[in-house]
Amino acid sequence: MFVDYAEIKVIAGTGGSGMIAFRREKFVPKGGPSGGDGGAGGSVFARANAHLTTLLDCQFRKLYKAKRGGHGSGSNSTGLSTEDIYIDMPVGTLIKDKKTGKVLADLTQPDEVVLLAQGGRGGRGNARFATSTRRAPHRAEDGEKGEEKELILELKLLADVGLVGFPNVGKSTLLSVVSAARPKIADYAFTTLIPHLGIVKTGHYRTFVLADIPGLIEGAHLGKGLGHRFLKHIERTRLLIYLLDAASANPKEDLKKLKNELKLFEPRLAKKRALVALNKVDLLENKELAALKKKWGKKTYYLSAFQHKGTEELMDAAGKMVYKFLENGKESSG
Repeated sequence: MFVDYAEIKVIAGTGGSGMIAFRREKFVPKGGPSGGDGGAGGSVFARANAHLTTLLDCQFRKLYKAKRGGHGSGSNSTGLSTEDIYIDMPVGTLIKDKKTGKVLADLTQPDEVVLLAQGGRGGRGNARFATSTRRAPHRAEDGEKGEEKELILELKLLADVGLVGFPNVGKSTLLSVVSAARPKIADYAFTTLIPHLGIVKTGHYRTFVLADIPGLIEGAHLGKGLGHRFLKHIERTRLLIYLLDAASANPKEDLKKLKNELKLFEPRLAKKRALVALNKVDLLENKELAALKKKWGKKTYYLSAFQHKGTEELMDAAGKMVYKFLENGKESSG
């Protein structure tokens, strides 16, 4: 089950309390203070796990609470510090403070570890308060309280290229043809209800990650058709592929509407570098296809994902652009 949103609460452990104690040894009737410090409470960390693809665990487990530190004891013995808690999350998880909306972390690298809630320090025992004028202090500190936070987790897929299009234009079919991914495919709208990732291999052994985003509809930027949930998954991509239905009544208008939805959701999305491809050309007569190519020009790619035609050229072009961005170290927008 794919889950890309969750809310959790994290509570770090309280530090152990310091001890009030005095030496009671034979032949030492007036022994000094010997109360030990409390141990530190456990902290809570987030850890990026490359093997996870969903926030399902965090959706079902809402509370992560670390244990408190051990109390100090006599003979200047410090209490045991508690083990920290690590919450495994998928790479690509954005962590926000629920109250302020502030982004606390963005897990973009495998095995990346980020502190979410700091455990409390242990309180000092009375041995810490002894001075030359106060040799028998009856004072010790309570442990410091651990941090508490309510967090929002949002998973944004990490893909190089994002497929954008209206429902039933053949995005899932294209992904299944050019990669080993096997999304659900059928001849009706909204077959794809969750994003899918596939690794595409192009010439010179180059590879890139392609994301199939569920079909958009007009008003997606307002959340229609779960638009908000889907559009965020292309925010990290370096390149977009606008996939259009060649047999549509007006592909030009379809492209204009797609770009407008992206612009209204996040203006930077509409500025990303993009390729345009017309799919389902196998449904057109030769004359219709010739007229379409004359109207759209050479910068557009014409393919039939169903017949595996034109897909290699499109993926090669996408791969070259992705690696150009990587080699030049430039942003994919502009």
